[in-house]
Amino acid sequence: MKEQLLVEAGADKAPLFGIVVGEHSGDTLGAGLMKELLKTFPDAKFVGIGGPKMKALGFNSLFDMEELAVMGVFEVLGRLRRLFKVRDELVDYFKQHRPDVFIGIDAPDFNLRLELPLKQSGIKTIHYVSPSVWAWRHKRIFKIAEATNMVLSLLPFEKAFYDKYNVPCTFVGHPLADDIPLSSDKAKAREELGLGNGKILAIMPGSRGGELSRLVPVFLASAKQLFQEDSTLTFVAPMVSEKRAEQFNKLHQEHAPELPITVVVDKTQQVMAASDCLLIASGTVTLEAALIKRPMVVCYKFNPMTYHMFKGFVKIKWFSLPNLLADKALLPELLQGNVTTDKIVPLLKERLYQDQSDLTQSYLDIHQSLKQNASKQSAQAVIDLMAES
Repeated sequence: MKEQLLVEAGADKAPLFGIVVGEHSGDTLGAGLMKELLKTFPDAKFVGIGGPKMKALGFNSLFDMEELAVMGVFEVLGRLRRLFKVRDELVDYFKQHRPDVFIGIDAPDFNLRLELPLKQSGIKTIHYVSPSVWAWRHKRIFKIAEATNMVLSLLPFEKAFYDKYNVPCTFVGHPLADDIPLSSDKAKAREELGLGNGKILAIMPGSRGGELSRLVPVFLASAKQLFQEDSTLTFVAPMVSEKRAEQFNKLHQEHAPELPITVVVDKTQQVMAASDCLLIASGTVTLEAALIKRPMVVCYKFNPMTYHMFKGFVKIKWFSLPNLLADKALLPELLQGNVTTDKIVPLLKERLYQDQSDLTQSYLDIHQSLKQNASKQSAQAVIDLMAES
């Protein structure tokens, strides 16, 4: 009924949605949201910052998404002036071209600072993907409440945290759980990628330039040691873009030119489905891997100064999403100084050569809890907010 009233009320004017995403996972969420909103508002306009999937749906991106793909305090400091300039220009743009709703997707350090002045000017704001406020710096929730009319959370335990503070939050589930089948066909994925039937290890050092620079050398060293012991192993590195593939290839030539690695662009899920095990950077991609039901070893390295500055503020037992969702150690995690070949290789051997079928049910439980038709739920939350006076 609300959808019908909105369509009738806006019959002479196509709604305008402001959206800003900061990385490829946000681009996927944004594209899913756009598709659902277009079902109700086929003439809707979308503008802000988007990635290739959103642009393919007609999104008008005012800046390149890579502008915001920065992680870590000291990395951000080097780009602070530019980030402030982008934010200020977006604020001015949206105040002049007022969207019916503004949706900041992830990138909380940037988007919450953008959402605040927009909300203060009377524009309705939604933050899609909760910041990890439940994990560290809990008092940020008050800033989130000040900047947004609604938070859309992907994970069930996040809503419970927001409810505790009476901050509007809707659990929508995770689009990846909707898109990825409950069972992934390894043989089919290998055939599509032209890979053989031997053991395959996916090398996945992240989607940001800084992540690759910190993780690729140790990932390659670990792969070299495995290859020396088993020359039948196949290594595949899925990259999110040609830019990241170029960076990976350069690091490969610097650190392990003799190691055979197949680099594949924009087919991450297929590579994961084809693999027996993943050596993977922490992030949303670990949830993707759990939904595809593959064993993995999760690693992460921050800029050293960033890590030492904030390590005392973290209040959680685990940092990978599968472990957080299961509330137990489903998979091994290595952080900062523990990301070494000596620690990585034994963990990979165990997962490559020993039975890992016990993981499947835990992964399936996670999958079913997140399979909520998230893009449709998110679009409905946007529509509901538009309908509020």
